[in-house]
Formats: sequence, C-alpha cells, structure tokens
Amino acid sequence: MKNDNATYQTQHETSIVRKLVVEQANEQVYDYIIRYTDQRFKETLLLATTTRFNVEKQPRNTFTGIINLKRLNDIRRINKFLEAVNDKLPVGGLFIGCVETNMLRKMRILKKYPAGINYFIYSFDFLWRRVMPKLKWTKQIYFLLTSGHNRLLSKAETYGRLYSCGFSIEDEARIRELHYFVVKKVKEPAFDYHPTYGLFIQLNRIGKHGKMIKVRKLRTMHPYSEYLQGYVFDKNQLEEGGKFANDFRLTTLGRIMRRYWIDELPMLFNFFKGDMKLVGVRPLSPQYFSLYTKELQDLRIRYKPGLIPPYYADLPANFEEIMESEKRYLLAYEKNPIITDLRYFFKTAYNIIFKKVRSK
Repeated sequence: MKNDNATYQTQHETSIVRKLVVEQANEQVYDYIIRYTDQRFKETLLLATTTRFNVEKQPRNTFTGIINLKRLNDIRRINKFLEAVNDKLPVGGLFIGCVETNMLRKMRILKKYPAGINYFIYSFDFLWRRVMPKLKWTKQIYFLLTSGHNRLLSKAETYGRLYSCGFSIEDEARIRELHYFVVKKVKEPAFDYHPTYGLFIQLNRIGKHGKMIKVRKLRTMHPYSEYLQGYVFDKNQLEEGGKFANDFRLTTLGRIMRRYWIDELPMLFNFFKGDMKLVGVRPLSPQYFSLYTKELQDLRIRYKPGLIPPYYADLPANFEEIMESEKRYLLAYEKNPIITDLRYFFKTAYNIIFKKVRSK
C-alpha cells in the first residue's frame, strides 16, 4: 500500500511539472529536459524567472540541477544570474536554459514580415537590440528604456558567458524558435569585469620570456569569444592555415576585417611600445600556445613576437607545417637577426602584392 501511495505521489508530482513546463514552453521542451533529470524533479529546481533573486534565495547543496524556462535575452545582468546558478550547484551539476540567438531572431523576423519590409525591420531591430546595448554612450539609455528585456544575443556570446561563469556545454538543441542548452558546472566563475566587449579590445598573449602582454586589436568576434577557444578546438579542430575551422565566433564584418588585416592595425601600439617587433612569430593565446611542441614553445619565448609572421612568407598548408615554418624562421633569426627579418619581410611583401595572399 505504501509503495502504491509513493508511486501515485511521484506520478502526480511529475504530471504537475509536465503541465507547468508545457504551459510555459511546449511538449518538446519537456521531453528534452526530462532526459537530464530523474523525472521526479526532487533534486531539480524548476524556474521561469528573469531575476537572480529567485536563484539566490535557494539553499546551497540542495539541487543537482537547475532549469530556467525564461530566455537569457530577458535577463538584465546575465552573468550575475549565471554566477548565482553556479553558486547553488555542486561541481557536475547541470543547468538547462534557452536563448533566442541572433540568427534565430533574424529568421523569425524575415519570415514574419513581407519581403523588403522584413529586412528594414531586422536592421532596426539589430541596431536597437544588438548595437545599442554594446556602446558605452548608448547602453544606459537602452537599459533605462527596456530594463534589459529582449536583448539580441549571439550563440558565441551566450556560450562565452556560460564558460566564463564556470560551465561547459554538454548538449544543445533547437526547439521551435529557441536554442536550448545543457551545461555542466566544472569550476567557479571567472568573475571577469573587463570582457572583450567594445570595438577596441585587449587580448592576453604570450610574449618574450613567456610574459603575458596585452595585444591591441579591433574586434572581429562576438563578445566573450575568448572563453571558447577550447570549445571551438574540441568541436572543429584546425583548418588549413592553422585557424579554427568553422569558427562561429567571427562576425560577418570581422571576416572582412581579418581578410585585409584591418583588425591588426592597433597592434602598431604594441610595436611602438616595444612588446613586438616588425617581423616575427605571432603572439599566441595560452590555449593555442599549448598546442605547440615543448621545443618550439621554448624557442618561441626567447624573442619578441612580430607583426608580420613567417606564415605569409612560407605559406604552410597545415598546423604541422606552420610549426616547421616558425622553427625554421626562429633558428635562422638566432644566427642572423637583421638579414633574416629583411628576407622574410620582402618575401611576405612579394606574396601579398603579386600572389594576392590574404589572411583567413
């Protein structure tokens, strides 16, 4: 009799949760989230909230999973919300959420309105909900008028925020017009108060003697993309030329800027400051640097990195050839610095002018 009562109670609780999820979202969402719960939801906190207060008031070490059915787009201080979720979960705990990405928003608007008008509406929506919140002199006006609701977020920014707040991606799915994700807590949040957010960015790169230097560049990626290097590498590996394949972190304008090296113009500041020289191996992020052999790592940090890498002189086809090209340059530079740099400079100029070599 007790077992029958317990079974009935469990079924009743499950039916209530199912009803709530379907009312707030839909049947497909319920089917998706129960794959990651015990179906009784006893250790899972189910929310439909846009404020971190409803997370922070919960006890710690009580839940192994947290589900929020409200979009991240409608949360004003997204990272503070994610940090609160992280605080309530144990390492290995799961968080399930959703977001309307910029691509899904674009598809929805273009489908909803007549041809011609739809692109005008999308352009205005993009400027208002994507550009305005990012600019220093307009974001206060935007948040005052909207309270941060219905902000436009890219997939890269969403995932970058999640990784910066101590999560890693376990699963993802598009359900109707929203992008759902399942993430696992792997560490404490980074509490980064200075993410690469504006037009001009500073990136941590490994310089001479292994010292970290701040490299100046123009933004070509979505905000918080620096937290996704490991994720992108695991998913896509490296393509020809040593860049990450199918890198969704790049913006459309960013691809154009990279092709013609426009994004690298602020690096002249590093050159005049003395962090970099004209010709030399490029300064790398710790993630990318870790892919190199120990021998080449030690060789690289003996000298200043450069604005013009040996890549454009040798034109290697893959990562192994890039390492060989850099090793060849560094060994030659060790023997005769001036002649080596002059030779690589003029060979690079020839390839760019006459062979039409461009960045990828």
